[in-house]
This record gives sequence, C-alpha cells and structure tokens, in this order.
Amino acid sequence: MSNQIDTVLYTGKTRVTGGREGHAKSTDGRLDIKLSPPGSAGAGTNPEQMLAAGWSACFIGAMSKAAARLKTRLPADTAVDAEVDLGMNGDAYLLRARLNVSLPGIEQALAQEIAQMAHQTCPYSKALKSNIDVTITVV
Repeated sequence: MSNQIDTVLYTGKTRVTGGREGHAKSTDGRLDIKLSPPGSAGAGTNPEQMLAAGWSACFIGAMSKAAARLKTRLPADTAVDAEVDLGMNGDAYLLRARLNVSLPGIEQALAQEIAQMAHQTCPYSKALKSNIDVTITVV
C-alpha cells in the first residue's frame, strides 16, 4: 500500500499566527479560533484538542465504512472520546493518544473488530500510529 495520493478529495487551508498563544483561521473563514497553551487559563483551544477532535471525527467516519463492510450500521449515539497527551522524554516533546470508542448496542467482539478496522483505514490513525503511542479501547 502506497502513501502517495492519486486523487485529492479536499485540502484544508489555515493560517496560524502567534503559535500556541495566537490565532488560527481557515481560508474559507469557517474556522476562526484563538489559541492558548494547554492547561492555561487563556481563552481558546490548543493543538492537542484540535487533533483530538479531528481524529475522533475521522475515526467515526472510518468506523462507519468498517461497519458497512461487516453488514452492520453504527448506532446514532456512536462516540469517540479522544485524549491527546503532550509530554516530554528528556528534552524531546512527544504526543500520546487514547481513543475510547463507544458503540452502544453492538456486541463487544463486533465493536472491537469495527474499531480495529477503522484504525487500519482512518487517515489520522495511519499518520500517527507509527509515530506516537496510541491505545484504542472499546468501552
């Protein structure tokens, strides 16, 4: 499997100024947010929260595709609670993540299979799973 794109489906374009204490805005104006460092009292969000939100949304989409391949549907109240840690190892900054998947009404073994299939196909998962410590748990 190649990691080269044959067909571009969408390009998200943003401009960030000021880093973790700055501002992020998409070129189409649909995203327009203040940034603040993680754990600070400042208004705004941070890159770890944005990664958690984007990955969760993408992961649910990948689970929907996996469920369809398994001849089932995701429940309307499907949810992914993502936790993205920013940490250090010596002088190096690192990320670690946990995705807690909720598929109410789906048998545990099937839910586990759906989550594992999604982790293999979700673009965020593919980009991150060899680069950061990732744990997927069906709750």
